[in-house]
Order: sequence, then structure tokens, then C-alpha cells
Amino acid sequence: MPAPSSAFSSPSPSSGAITDVAGIEVGHFSDTRRPTGCTVILAREGAVAGVDVRGAAPGTRETDLLSPGNLVQQVHGIMLAGGSAWGLAAAEGAMRWLEERNIGMDVRFGILPIVPAAVLFDLPVGDARIRPDAAAGYAACDAASNAAPAEGNVGAGSGALVGKLFGVHRAMKGGIGTASVTVGGVTVGALIAVNALGDVIDPDTAQPVAGARTEDGLALLDTRRALLRGEPPKPLLAGTNTTLGVIATDAVLTKVQANRLASVAHDGLARAINPVHTMSDGDTLFALATGQVPLEGDAPGMTVLGTMAAEVVARATLRAVLAARSVTVGELHVPCASDLAATKA
Repeated sequence: MPAPSSAFSSPSPSSGAITDVAGIEVGHFSDTRRPTGCTVILAREGAVAGVDVRGAAPGTRETDLLSPGNLVQQVHGIMLAGGSAWGLAAAEGAMRWLEERNIGMDVRFGILPIVPAAVLFDLPVGDARIRPDAAAGYAACDAASNAAPAEGNVGAGSGALVGKLFGVHRAMKGGIGTASVTVGGVTVGALIAVNALGDVIDPDTAQPVAGARTEDGLALLDTRRALLRGEPPKPLLAGTNTTLGVIATDAVLTKVQANRLASVAHDGLARAINPVHTMSDGDTLFALATGQVPLEGDAPGMTVLGTMAAEVVARATLRAVLAARSVTVGELHVPCASDLAATKA
């Protein structure tokens, strides 16, 4: 299998990263044959987990077990992958990697790693027969560490595009981004793979940063305004987009609280993507709690944690497109945010 490709960029210290959360590691596999890959978020000691699926076209695995009323209490990793439904196979590689290290739930007859997964659709970029598999998931685990993960065209963000509502030829490069904040001794971080149908918006200015371009390709169209003007979108194939992410905290949370954190964190996507949660997106956010810091005394409660989660999701979504770089595959050229910024200058 091809070796993982090199990273395009790294997060600045001021932005933080999901690996600032104690007990969290991240590893990317980026396929060198075409822009695709997978990203694993590991919690070797186990983490209480929740999930919230808002998009109407999800591709997921092992999400039902995260319901508060169901038996399993902890997971050992989350896999995010390109390749549409085929990419769910990457989770099998993560399970094998964890089992070999005796990490998982003791089910008497063996150690069973719990690795929920979600996928995004990156098949338009290059040979669609190339997609993440179990070997790719295993390689991502081999690469995992608690260092700040690379951003942009890596891992699950390798083949991500944004702004496809008026055709792929007018889209821009998406990617993967991360951020974290700490309040009252509790840290919340996010890792977001952005492959949205809509535009990515700067949450501080409400202005589009990357997304659908004008017909000449030289400027942003502003999808929201275009739709409200009555400009007709291109016919869409369901499930050909999707933003995926993981929110992690070192707080002690129950499964009910973890699911609530995943739900509130979608507010960050709504601030940074427009339109979001569409019929052609499978937007899915997981939440992990490693249980290092009790929520007592002066520690922030769930309202503050929810605010922190939405904030890091919005920041990580923006960073995903700011760190992305343009790609050319065959006749398809997809510019990135910095390309349009240079054109304006």
C-alpha cells in the first residue's frame, strides 16, 4: 500500500488542536494514488461517546450503540474516511490495530475494540476505485500520536470539496481542520473534515471564505444569496458531500451528556457552513469524553461546555479550508481559499 503523503500545513499554537485533550491521539492516512484517505481519533483508555447525525444522507457504522439507553459505555476510537460507503472498511483496520494491543472491551472470548465510523463522498476527485480500506485504517492508527495533527489536504480531508451546489467545476478545496479551547481547567477540542455542499463561512465576519464560484471561477458566488435570488442549483446526487467531525473533552461526562454535547456542537457547523445539513450531506458529529476532569467546583457546566464545543467546531471548520491547497486531477482543477485571496490581491 502506498505510504502516507506528507502534510500540507500544521496548526498554529494559538489555534489549539483536539490532541490538547488528555487521552486523545490522531493519525492520518493520505493515499498517494488519488486524493482520498482516512483519519482515526484514538482513546486508548476508552472514552464515553455520543453522536448526532444531522445530514439527510449519512454513511455511518456503530452509531446506534452510542444511544444512552444502549449497553456499550465506552469507545476506543472513531474513524473518519473518504470513499463513501466503501470507506467504512477503514474501521476494520483500526479494530485490528487496537486488538493487537489488547485495547477494547472484554467480551470473555476476546478483546473487542469499539470503533464507530462515518464517511464522506470524495469520489469525483480521481479514480473512484481507489478508496480507504482496512489497510488504510491500520496505517492511520500506526501514525497516531498526541501531537497536533496536520490540517488541510490530509486524511479524511484529502479529497474533500466545498461549494458544489452549482456543479463540481465551480467548487473549491475542502479539507480537515482542528481547534481547541480551555475554560476553567476543562479542554474541548474538535477535528472536522469539511466536504460540504454549501459554502464555508468565517464565523466572525459571516462572509464566505470558500465555496461555489462565479462562472468565470475568479470570485465567490455566495451560495446563500444566489439561492435566495432564485438561481437554480445543479441536479444533485444524494450523499455526495458531508462534513464529519469529532469533539473531545477531558471532562467526566455520562452518555446522555456526551450525546447532548454532540448535538449542541452542530451549532458550530451552522455558523461556519451555509447551507448546512442538506438532503445531500451526511453531516455527523461524534463527542468523546476521556474523563480526566470532574465537572464540580469551579469547573464549567454543560452550558459552557456546549458553547466551547460549538466554538471549536466553527473554528476547525474554517481552518480546514484555510489550510487546504488546490488540486488538479485529470481535467478537474479545484482551487483553494488562498488562490482566490491571491487573485483579489
